[in-house]
Amino acid sequence: MNTYDRRNKIIGLVNENGSVLVSELSSSFGVSEVTIRSDLGLLEQKGALSRFHGGASKRAAQQKSLPDTQHGEMVLEERYLQASDPKKRIAQAAAGMIKPGDTVIIDSGSTTMLLAEELVKSGDITVITNNLPAAFVLSENPDITLVVCGGTLRHKTRSLHGNITEYALQGIVANLMFVGADGLDAATGITTFNEGYSISGIMAAAAQQVVVVTDSTKFGRRGYNLVLPMDKIDTIITDTDIRDEALQALRQTSANLMLV
Repeated sequence: MNTYDRRNKIIGLVNENGSVLVSELSSSFGVSEVTIRSDLGLLEQKGALSRFHGGASKRAAQQKSLPDTQHGEMVLEERYLQASDPKKRIAQAAAGMIKPGDTVIIDSGSTTMLLAEELVKSGDITVITNNLPAAFVLSENPDITLVVCGGTLRHKTRSLHGNITEYALQGIVANLMFVGADGLDAATGITTFNEGYSISGIMAAAAQQVVVVTDSTKFGRRGYNLVLPMDKIDTIITDTDIRDEALQALRQTSANLMLV
């Protein structure tokens, strides 16, 4: 069971039983109590439940919090819930590119988080990431060598950034780097609504191939900061709902295009 399904199941159990215990959820889902606490923390932030010591219960007022779209950037959980099925297909296709013995870099984002959920089923790979939710998932498999970049936490995306993160990538040589996108278009490349976002460029420079994993809703959406220009992108994996105009423009670039 992946993280998305597990969290939905937790919500169902809370609504059905009124309350749940961390220890029981850990045993039921076969994951650590640390993972369950992380799930409950995210669900509490979404307004789906209320936490107490050792568990969680229904909220007194069943009122969902509104999406946080300040400055055009969604919190990770909102991204995660949007377009989940296309993102799962994209993540599965991305995982199929990875061979035993590969070293891969995973950037922050909801689709890269789903990629981590696919990779945890395998082994004999090295994963380098600044994506904390992805790191928690991957840590469940002892056959994966996991390298977590240090740095300053960006709370909305639960990812690490800054000089320490960038320093951790010095001297790294990876086979593949996987990156999501706030916005992507054929003329500009990947853009974001974040200020001072330089980590993706450093990750890309450390990889032999750069793979963009993004659902079709991101095409034509342009942030004000450039993350990666098109000439730094080797492959784009997206879903078949991409608009024809965007599709034709991408086919004029040097990037390989994979529709799933």
